[in-house]
Amino acid sequence: MNPIDTWHGLLRPEELTASAFAQLAARMRAERLTFGDRVHCPFLRPLFLTEDDERRVREFAETLAVLGERVVGAAMAEPALLDELGLRPDERRLIDIEPGYARASTSSRVDTFLLPGSLQAAEYNAESPAGFGYTERLAGVFAQLPVMERFRAAFDVEAYSLTATMLDALMTSYRDWGGTAQPPTIGIVDWRNVPTWSEFEILQERFTSLGVPTIVCAPEDLEFDGRELRGLGRKIDLLYRRVLINDITSHPAECEALVRACEARAVCMANAFRCKIPHKKAFFAVLTDPRHAGLFSEREHEVIARHVPWTRVVGETRTSKGAEAFDLVPWIRRNRDDLVLKPNDEYGGAGVTLGWELGESAWDAALQEALAAPAGTWIVQEKIAVRREVFPWFQGGGDAVMTDMLVDMAPYLFLGKLAGFLTRLSATGLANVTSGGGQVPSFRVRPRQ
Repeated sequence: MNPIDTWHGLLRPEELTASAFAQLAARMRAERLTFGDRVHCPFLRPLFLTEDDERRVREFAETLAVLGERVVGAAMAEPALLDELGLRPDERRLIDIEPGYARASTSSRVDTFLLPGSLQAAEYNAESPAGFGYTERLAGVFAQLPVMERFRAAFDVEAYSLTATMLDALMTSYRDWGGTAQPPTIGIVDWRNVPTWSEFEILQERFTSLGVPTIVCAPEDLEFDGRELRGLGRKIDLLYRRVLINDITSHPAECEALVRACEARAVCMANAFRCKIPHKKAFFAVLTDPRHAGLFSEREHEVIARHVPWTRVVGETRTSKGAEAFDLVPWIRRNRDDLVLKPNDEYGGAGVTLGWELGESAWDAALQEALAAPAGTWIVQEKIAVRREVFPWFQGGGDAVMTDMLVDMAPYLFLGKLAGFLTRLSATGLANVTSGGGQVPSFRVRPRQ
């Protein structure tokens, strides 16, 4: 029994109308499921995962999290590896701050494409992945749809507990750091104008309901007196940092209290600044370059070969792919149909250039731009297989149309363990909410006996 066919067969004509979507959108807005002024989900089907799907993703994603932490340790011991990864001097100053506990990434996320015969990774978000609060609440909206009630007659359906699991991870990092407050006060910190502010409010409500007082504030709301970090007048014990390191380095005055408190070990912060090391997209270049083979076991090399795309930092250098050795720049020029250029340190799909969508002159111009940038600014990556499925799409708020969509399924890892998924859909070659895509919840399903 196929869950997709079953779901689509259970949809009724009146559920696919613009007026039905208007009601669904109103429910999402009431639940704060908005990114800026857009609702998160203009689709009327979740992603369905079997137990085997989940097992395959877990095995890879949890291995990748282990490798991320190992590369952090190697890079902290060997500054030349920081050069390869493209860490700037202002970033190095931050990662030199001793976090007070071992793990760099309390939370992380892998962008993957799961296909019947393969699993391909696109990149690793090791810094401060957004969306799990939205995802859990969106699953709650879908769980109450009438079509879901009909679907449960044929399938057992399980949602993923994300916010409580993330809170447990934050609390573990706090205890590992040496924190003793019972309970600690959490401060969720980011700029007030970010489109994900509504998610912080969702997390604040949820963490507080679970017994951990939580405030949401901006970096400029923080004050540090040499002993305590305070936000909105309240002492913060555990800083859940959603403000990105790029923003901290570009706005040092606004972020001074945050940085000084971390330097003084006056607050536990997750993720630690050292998460920036595997967050760089050049992390995949370290994984796939034979020069670093000694960092990984034979089994880990097999996992990398199966799931991680060949990646290199763009520059005038000689390298290899398999048994072939070559000069990198002319090789990139010749192989645009199979390559992607990406900024080493951006998010939301910014700057990603798909070679197969460009003509020769446009590709060459993109390559020249990458070469003209400071060393370590751009990476080149091999094209990967992507997943596509048909979803009912209320495009523009109109009646739903069955549309073939790209499906980017991104597992969340809290303390390196799989917790759930962010699933994004797009009609283009890039799947992210920032660039205009949407998301759907994911459910584990099993046919009823």
